[in-house]
Amino acid sequence: MLTEEKTFILAESVNEAIKEASLQKRPFKFAAGGTDVFVNKYQGNDTSLCVIDISQLDELKKIEITEDSISIGSLVKLNELGKNEIIQKEFPALIEAANSVGSPLIRAAATIGGNILCENRCIFYNQSDWWRDSVGYCLKCEGDICIATGSLSKCYSELVSDTAPALISMDAMIQINGINGITVKKLEDIYTGEGVSPRNLESTSLITVIKLQRRIYDRTVFKKLRIRQSLDFTSLTSAVSVNSSGNIKVVLGGVDPGPVICLGKLDNDPSIIINQALKKSRAIDNETMSRTYRREMIKLFITQSLEELKKM
Repeated sequence: MLTEEKTFILAESVNEAIKEASLQKRPFKFAAGGTDVFVNKYQGNDTSLCVIDISQLDELKKIEITEDSISIGSLVKLNELGKNEIIQKEFPALIEAANSVGSPLIRAAATIGGNILCENRCIFYNQSDWWRDSVGYCLKCEGDICIATGSLSKCYSELVSDTAPALISMDAMIQINGINGITVKKLEDIYTGEGVSPRNLESTSLITVIKLQRRIYDRTVFKKLRIRQSLDFTSLTSAVSVNSSGNIKVVLGGVDPGPVICLGKLDNDPSIIINQALKKSRAIDNETMSRTYRREMIKLFITQSLEELKKM
């Protein structure tokens, strides 16, 4: 049986990785830890014929600290974040979020950049190829209908990154290297809120640095809902941060194709921001926990987080 030729490229620098990506005529994927990319390839959800390995790029494995900010290279492993004393002291919620991902073995391979780019999930999509062939292909895998809702145009696969809500709640910025140079933008701005194409990054671009400003959001509460306390992807992730002026930023994951972001005041009636969060969350019954239950847990998580922040 003849099969299409597959290509593996080991990049030795950021510029080389971007150059090789720009030369590809066929679909490709960047891979570092591979804990998301290679699982999707195994399931047949990713059929790209070229992998550009960026795991050897030491320039992206550094954590740099200045008086005003912390810059985290996108290839820093999730289990390495907790070893940094400044992150431990000033951003403990980020470490909590990282430690909630998968298992110790996965966290030893997975990178923070890979986690914020983790592919959206849906119980009707994240199955083997033969399973999807028997049930029918959905909008996210070149089908013509959302199996979960029957929609012909909208995909509601969910954002399942755990570090992204924590980072967004603290106004994280990202540096993106591409063929046209370097750009810096808010992390939250890369998410489209659309399930089929959940991010608006150029395929040839790399997120190289995640940056957090120090002493802006001084308290953050992180929570995650899942059936098991290890391995399982999130059914609801919440991160609530407050600054010295009492302004809060609530970010939810697992209940919409993109991050749900709500702003408010810590001393306001909690129902105001809860209603805002419920209105923005487009959770559907496309995972193990029901939409109704997850919406109830949104209320509980936000209520508990606000109470905890007031006591900190």
